[in-house]
Amino acid sequence: MKEIKSIGVIGAGTMGNGIAQTFATAGYAVILQDLSEDALARAGTTMTGSLARQVKKGTLTQDAADAALARIASTTDVAAMADRDLVIEAIVERLDVKTSILQKLDTICRDDAIFASNTSSISLTQLAAASTHPDRVIGMHFFNPVPVMQLVEIIRALQTTDDVADAIFAVTAAIGKTPRVSKDSYGFIVNRLLAPLINEAINCVYEGLATPEDIDSMMKLGANHPMGPLALGDLIGLDVVLNIMETLYDGFDDPKYRASPLLKQMVSAGYLGRKTGKGFATYPA
Repeated sequence: MKEIKSIGVIGAGTMGNGIAQTFATAGYAVILQDLSEDALARAGTTMTGSLARQVKKGTLTQDAADAALARIASTTDVAAMADRDLVIEAIVERLDVKTSILQKLDTICRDDAIFASNTSSISLTQLAAASTHPDRVIGMHFFNPVPVMQLVEIIRALQTTDDVADAIFAVTAAIGKTPRVSKDSYGFIVNRLLAPLINEAINCVYEGLATPEDIDSMMKLGANHPMGPLALGDLIGLDVVLNIMETLYDGFDDPKYRASPLLKQMVSAGYLGRKTGKGFATYPA
């Protein structure tokens, strides 16, 4: 089984910086790449704040937090991935963009490097097919906020080898997460169940059945959910929820996955949830 020592993360957004921070906190050397210097600067601020909160809570010492930040190097040059054992992409949820970066990594990285996608719903078999090394492509689906959430869904493409899957299972456990394996299917397990729940809650708002606050309260009080589905949609990002629903709808060709008209309208309006300050609730800047 391949031993993974060095990590590359492509995409410095919410998921990418959380993944980078998590690996660095566990002792791995990380290179975080993004085309935008501003995105990298924001990621640095976010990671510093996140680690500071862990120190304040007593779950991490200040020395450990400082050491984690020191293990993360930032760059706009994707060629920096050349020496990485594992490269994880956490970029926009579009098949064409993800396949493009996989093809670019094929020309940059070592033949034994592993490519992992943080996709939340796109078929790993489709992604792997775009690579000249499809056997080393796998899914690592982290959840937001990455430093806190324990699950990592590991998705095997049809082409993924046992050795690659074993290595990813081992490194996931090594960073303190709980790996669970799913076969490749649209939405995998969690989002195949979760996104339709959020979508149906949005339909309840669309039909005027109850207020968003009451819908969330009912699910917390009646189904023992720690967070209501609409608040969770705001946290995930309503644009991400829409992407997942469209992937499920197109992939399965099943009308039960049709996105709510209100979800489409809110995304068109730019009401995406916490990241824009407005979704089914309003959030402070």
